Amino acid sequence: MIKFRYPVALRLALICGGLVIAATVLLSTVFYFGTVGILDRKADRKILATTQRLVDIAAHNDWPTVSKQIEQDLGDGVDSDSEIYLVRDANGRAIAGNISDWTDATAPVGQIIDHLIVRKGRSFVARLLLHRFADGTLLVVGRDMSDLAEIGGLIAAAIWAGGLLALLLSIGGTVLFHRKIENRIGAIRHTARDIQFGNLSRRIKTSGETDEFDRLGADVNNMLDRIETLMDGVRNVSNMVAHNVRTPLGRIRGRLEEVLHGSSDSRALETAGTYAIEQIDGLIVLLDKLLQISEAESGTRRQPFALVNLSDVVTPMLDLYDAAADAQGIALLAHVEGAPVVLGDKDLLACILANLLDNALKYASNSAMIEVRATHDAQTVTLVVQDRGPGIPVVEREKVLRRFYRLNSGSQGNGLGLSIVTALTTLHGGAVFLEDAEPGLRVRITLPMAAAATLPNGNVPGTP
Repeated sequence: MIKFRYPVALRLALICGGLVIAATVLLSTVFYFGTVGILDRKADRKILATTQRLVDIAAHNDWPTVSKQIEQDLGDGVDSDSEIYLVRDANGRAIAGNISDWTDATAPVGQIIDHLIVRKGRSFVARLLLHRFADGTLLVVGRDMSDLAEIGGLIAAAIWAGGLLALLLSIGGTVLFHRKIENRIGAIRHTARDIQFGNLSRRIKTSGETDEFDRLGADVNNMLDRIETLMDGVRNVSNMVAHNVRTPLGRIRGRLEEVLHGSSDSRALETAGTYAIEQIDGLIVLLDKLLQISEAESGTRRQPFALVNLSDVVTPMLDLYDAAADAQGIALLAHVEGAPVVLGDKDLLACILANLLDNALKYASNSAMIEVRATHDAQTVTLVVQDRGPGIPVVEREKVLRRFYRLNSGSQGNGLGLSIVTALTTLHGGAVFLEDAEPGLRVRITLPMAAAATLPNGNVPGTP
């Protein structure tokens, strides 16, 4: 069984063309009956009025008076060529009128009919009204419909011509409409096919008309830009993960191999085991951080979001890091203004602050000061961590937010701290800014105020 395919573009084009044709037919029908019908009804009203007038005259006068009135009507020059009159007595003798003798005895009386008659040697269809008087006299009043038939023919011809033109325009418009849609959709399909075969740099061309297809193309292009960025990030992360995992594993293998092939001293075995455990713990921490970034970027941790007052995050974290700061001779200062409430996960917000404090303690000089501030305005909440360390050069600030990027390759760590901060901040709908504190570094995080935030997944927030 043959199965025909009807693409959406073709169906839409046919529907539009069919609607145009249907509208043209409907309007033409209304126009035809509205014009020709009006003329017919006007002729009928005049026939009725004339008949009634002659009947009234006949009721109060004799037939010669009626005949005189008919001759006057035929000679007044108003519709004289189309007016039809006949008065015939009970014996069939014509008394007055302008048509040949009436011979149709079956014609109905008292209603308007279309009838073939002969006048001046010419036969034509006329509209007639017959009235029979009590004495048997027959009155026939009518109108020659030839002129109205010609007008109706002209209107019908004009409607047919207009309908044919509308049909041709509809067909042409349908073809153009189908081709236009097919070309625009085809461009999207070709781009998608190229991307399917690995060309992630392909983008949908837009015409600049800002129509629905352009907006769709722009949205798809933005999606492709994001996908390409993520794919590049995945490739880079895979390489960096391989490097950061291979190096510790190589060290562990080298140390264990050295112990196994060297001295079997229990002290050496214990040292090698301790070293291997430390390196494995470091790998676990690395993988945990990568998993944390992945969860943040995927949005899976938005489920338990609730209202959180940053003062409930800042105060406990500073108490936790106070001993480590004292050991380095660093003062921790906190300032919370008002009630900076955000919609988020308290543990993740604490993780953001913990990573910032870790970096600040790592790079701040001894006898320095680290300041933590939490403020808010009508729309946003701002969390600031500021130290007096060496800071970060302007050209490096965007790079340090990437995974595994370190300013000093010889420094400790794996370059994931600020990456975690960025991912968790983005998860909360915020942004991270690195600024010069003169001296030191100021990390400024802006988050939407809880009243301006959108509840994720329809969750009802708790009370902070």
